[in-house]
Amino acid sequence: MNELKLDALKQVENFLIEGKVKYCEPYGNGHINDTFLVVCDTEKGEHQYILQSINTKIFIPAEVMSNIEKVTDYLKAKSNNPRENLILIKKANGEAYHIDESGRCWRVYEFVTDSLCLERPESVEDFKECAKAFGKFQKDLASFPAESLFETIKDFHNTPKRYNDFLKAVSQDVCGRAKEVEAEIAFVKERESFYSVLLDANKRGELPLRVSHNDTKLNNVMLDKNTRTALCVIDLDTIMPGFSVTDFGDSIRFGASTAAEDEKDLSKVKLDIGLFKAYTEGFLENLKDDFKPSEIMLLPEGAKMMTIECGMRFLTDYLAGDTYFKTKYPEHNLDRCRTQFKLVKEMEDNWDTLKEIVKKYC
Repeated sequence: MNELKLDALKQVENFLIEGKVKYCEPYGNGHINDTFLVVCDTEKGEHQYILQSINTKIFIPAEVMSNIEKVTDYLKAKSNNPRENLILIKKANGEAYHIDESGRCWRVYEFVTDSLCLERPESVEDFKECAKAFGKFQKDLASFPAESLFETIKDFHNTPKRYNDFLKAVSQDVCGRAKEVEAEIAFVKERESFYSVLLDANKRGELPLRVSHNDTKLNNVMLDKNTRTALCVIDLDTIMPGFSVTDFGDSIRFGASTAAEDEKDLSKVKLDIGLFKAYTEGFLENLKDDFKPSEIMLLPEGAKMMTIECGMRFLTDYLAGDTYFKTKYPEHNLDRCRTQFKLVKEMEDNWDTLKEIVKKYC
């Protein structure tokens, strides 16, 4: 038994779990936190929990856990069913996390039983169910005071700042790569006036500050393993004040593209309008009365913003020497940025169609 697993067995006892621990095994394929499935024997049978060690190199535990505790407690008042909302298991003193002797931070959730999560949608309905989950997440938190949350990653979706960081990387050109990507640099610069669209709409009162998830990929939605219907949203480490349209947009960027994020053959990169339409329907199914028309009409802008911002970040990292994103080969970030820019162009070419799709919900 490895040292981390032994430590996990020890640390889970700090929380108010039911029964006696039967076994503890590494779980899932997450790249940020260490995750374990803990199974306990109780008088009623086996009871399962998820135990996680939070990556303190990326997150400040007190801020992350404060956000998660506030949001999960708020949602718990609406439903205490662990298949509908994440339920934190706390310590005897009421604390939601534990810092061990080495400074490692631990937390425990109720396990979402009879569920599955997907890396990619296997059907249009899978993608729509993902949309329903994130739409419900927005609806349930519509009255939550987003400003009470910590900004755990500063300027995460501040696109004008991302643009300034990009310009700095171009100017410094520390790896001498700028000459080979002049077309990509021009693509970013040509869209400079777009980058403040969402922030400006917020200032005008057209786009309210909300609780945003900020990692709205399909694998952060639990589906019922039998019916494939949405159960709940997981991975709340990046919840913070933000915009609903960026959560929507990141899902579209990732899920409505016909190719992988690092596809070399750009002819394979298309925007699947059918998937965009299905996601829009699922996301807004129960939200029409909670969102103003001005917010709904900015959903395409959210999709384009998240895609151009992501591409810009890949290109910035390529120019800076690949210091942020993990890469598998020298041009990996360049291939990634090119797929995003192709997807942006697809959105622009289909802009009127995207606007018509969302317009009917106003």
